[in-house]
Amino acid sequence: MLDHTGMGVADVARSAVFYDAALGALGLRRAMQLPPETGADGIGYGREYPIFWIDRFHPHGVKQHTAFAATSRAQVDAFHAAAVAAGGTDNGPPGLRGVEKGYPSGYYAAFVLDPDGNNIEAVFREGLR
Repeated sequence: MLDHTGMGVADVARSAVFYDAALGALGLRRAMQLPPETGADGIGYGREYPIFWIDRFHPHGVKQHTAFAATSRAQVDAFHAAAVAAGGTDNGPPGLRGVEKGYPSGYYAAFVLDPDGNNIEAVFREGLR
């Protein structure tokens, strides 16, 4: 089980606009910033503590994929709309992904590329929550 993860970004402030909106739609918020006053070096998102970081310390532009759990189809839809409105690029609209493509039954997801080209996903696994 993971405790936290993250990725490097080219511009923390620019990426924060995207992640504030996209992860905010999933109920996550800025849980910690480095330095505390500005968050210019890194921002950790979570509920009680940071579970996902964006920072300037790690390499950026490596095209990573991170999936965040949603609690409903509506939350996946809200994530996608917020992420695109905040400058993300649609990489797969909200919808059920077919078992013929290797997804399990009830896999409802949306995909958006962040400002650095990372593939960010929100997924609701119907019947498992």
